[in-house]
Amino acid sequence: MTTTTPAARCFGDGDPLYEAYHDTEWGVPVHGEAALLERIALEGFQSGLSWITVLRKRPAFREVFAGFEPEKVAALTPDDVERLLGDARIIRNRQKIEATIGNARAVLALHDDGRTLDELFWSFAPEPRVVRLASWHTVPAMTDESKAMAKTLKKEGFRFFGPTTAYAAMQACGLVDDHLATCPVVTGHRSVAGGAA
Repeated sequence: MTTTTPAARCFGDGDPLYEAYHDTEWGVPVHGEAALLERIALEGFQSGLSWITVLRKRPAFREVFAGFEPEKVAALTPDDVERLLGDARIIRNRQKIEATIGNARAVLALHDDGRTLDELFWSFAPEPRVVRLASWHTVPAMTDESKAMAKTLKKEGFRFFGPTTAYAAMQACGLVDDHLATCPVVTGHRSVAGGAA
């Protein structure tokens, strides 16, 4: 009798939190100002670190940044920055904390101009790929669209958001679907957060 080994996820196998993120969030379309600000912020905080580190700290990030509601984040003061730098539950990096506050203010500036982060962000969504990629090594680190997104958001006042971070955000927020052809999410052979497939 021959048994088949389930295909590996694109990433996250072996850690329930990481598996659940891969199976239920990564590549699923994200809309809304707070939700997108959160993803932009967390991708920035992830720079130089592993994504699982950010995932483990996400509840604390959501708490200290008031659910990433742009108005609340934009109102944070230098005293708040110092307080956050002392909070071991999050990634304590002054530039990234200040960038998150600055990015919230950039969202409000878009609103003042009659625009939204949602419409701006999603304006960079490329045409869907006709064929899924077969290997993680063939997934790009950046694309023309992510370069254009990073350039435009920088012009709008966003910080800590280069072309590579932009592409990671595009993947995370469903602008692109980079689940590999053999991924259980694609083939339907998966167990979500430890549950049976």
